[in-house]
Amino acid sequence: MMRDVTRPIAIDALAAHLVDLADRRPFLIGVTGSVAVGKSTICAALAYAMRGAVDVQIVSTDGFLKSNSRLEAEGLTLKKGFPDSYDRNRMHAALIDLRTGSAQVPVYSHVTYDIDPTREETVNANGIVLIEGLGFAPVPDAPVLHTALDLLIYVDASEDDLEHWFIERFMRLWHAAEHDEASFYRNFRHMSVPEAEAFGRTVWAQINLLNLRDHIVHARSIANVVLMKARDHSLAVQRWSPP
Repeated sequence: MMRDVTRPIAIDALAAHLVDLADRRPFLIGVTGSVAVGKSTICAALAYAMRGAVDVQIVSTDGFLKSNSRLEAEGLTLKKGFPDSYDRNRMHAALIDLRTGSAQVPVYSHVTYDIDPTREETVNANGIVLIEGLGFAPVPDAPVLHTALDLLIYVDASEDDLEHWFIERFMRLWHAAEHDEASFYRNFRHMSVPEAEAFGRTVWAQINLLNLRDHIVHARSIANVVLMKARDHSLAVQRWSPP
């Protein structure tokens, strides 16, 4: 594939390319991009497509977010997902541990919107490890995380599509919170549907879009692979330059 030429690609074909590239074990692949671009879904689909060919583990960088109590103490509650909301030292140490074959990874709950203090997972890296989430864009005076990877994939999309997907997810979680007292989104159940949608758009514009423009997008220029995702969730390869 040529650099910076957009060509459609199916998940199965992308998975096959990644298996071919994984010339050593473990092989660490970062998958990053904006909030709501579908990083978790893409990684799950890739893992399914690679089943039988190689052992695949998925690690979410959400587990390396600071706890809500710590974010509050540091005045970062409204900056969750920004570089300073991550324990980058712990994340870097985990990546180094994965390189040696095993790492302890904290677990994040999207229901409670917080780190689960009762859970920690052991990830055994015997084949390909897909590390999905934020945190790979360069940050001054902080550990350089992307250099611990073998390959970095950036999933791109238009800002309009990203907002659309974010509101879809926000409202899905908002509706589910009606029957789940543990859900963080229960805090917003007093709102009407239009009020909840308007609140979601405010969160998108004032937090996630700002984070994308100021921080996340800088991972695009250092990514080996850039995928462009359309509104219908189809993918196209925009850059392919494995190391």
